[in-house]
Amino acid sequence: MSIAIVVCRQLGCGSTVSVLPGNTTRGFGVSCSGSEPSLRECIRTNELRPGLTVICSESVRLVDGAGLCSGRVEVKSNQSWASVCEADFDRQDAEVVCTEFGCGAPAALQGGLYGEGEGQTWDKEFQCKGKESLLLDCDTSDRENNTCLPGNAIGLTCSEPDDVRLVGGGSRCAGGVEWYDQGEWRTVGADDRDQRDVAAVVCRQMRCGSTVSVPPGNTTRGVGVFCYGSDSSLRECRRMYDLHPGLTVICSDLLVQPDIYLTDPMGGVFRGHQGPEMFRGYNFTITCSTQPQYPGGSFLLTFTSSNRTQPAVNHSAAFLFPAADDSHQGNYSCVYENYVFSHNFSSESELLSLTITGN
Repeated sequence: MSIAIVVCRQLGCGSTVSVLPGNTTRGFGVSCSGSEPSLRECIRTNELRPGLTVICSESVRLVDGAGLCSGRVEVKSNQSWASVCEADFDRQDAEVVCTEFGCGAPAALQGGLYGEGEGQTWDKEFQCKGKESLLLDCDTSDRENNTCLPGNAIGLTCSEPDDVRLVGGGSRCAGGVEWYDQGEWRTVGADDRDQRDVAAVVCRQMRCGSTVSVPPGNTTRGVGVFCYGSDSSLRECRRMYDLHPGLTVICSDLLVQPDIYLTDPMGGVFRGHQGPEMFRGYNFTITCSTQPQYPGGSFLLTFTSSNRTQPAVNHSAAFLFPAADDSHQGNYSCVYENYVFSHNFSSESELLSLTITGN
């Protein structure tokens, strides 16, 4: 991680997101503290070491903090870095940034916490829902007030990273199990008879629901772990000193929560005190969408009196309602369903409450 931090900094690619395992090449060894501005200032060793694969965050970085998980939030704009104003960045935005950097939940969020940026200020307001994988996946809107007063450049401190992650499965709740140990991510392995117990602990610790399956075929070898299944985290399990077959886990909360929103081409919808209100006689559309985790799937639009289903096209589906009347008033939600890893999964959106009004 120390070398990766230097590489991302030297290339102008933001901060380090992850260091991927599985690089089978060999290269000359380098030792860095993490504070160097370039690799030339690191110590070069004479023996060959496993090749290094680095993923940098090209779009967002944390500057002048104490480590990978803290600093002033800066976003890349027109090939230069811009600080973000406190008024344009809330806790849900912070949750996305902390996730993007592989850190834990936001612990502190304050203007001026890590000083002021020397360059420009980002001119938009982020509107994340907290479930996005990257900050630039979030919606944005033009800032109402185009000034950011001194001392308001937002600083963020994320808690230290979770020491367990699932990689390569298209979701934070599916993939090969890795454990953060002694400054690096290591593959976790388990004997066949122990795999379900270890998987139960992993899904619980990751807040990913329950174990759906433990697919075979992982050809890697990893640090052996023995769990009883009731442990709250892998740290409470017993670590073995020999290598075991790598463990792949699929948890029940595989799919991210879909979005639901209302549009109308005729201007018949407006924002009421209890949510959206629609004039009688106007057409309206309810759209369901989800992040592009897996291809295919379908959306079930559930309504107080009936349900409708459509296949997902480009990870979304639009349900058209002509001539709104009183029968359309009620609560709607989107359920995204997909068959992945030989199992059926589903995830439901928040409720959308629609009121039909007269004039």
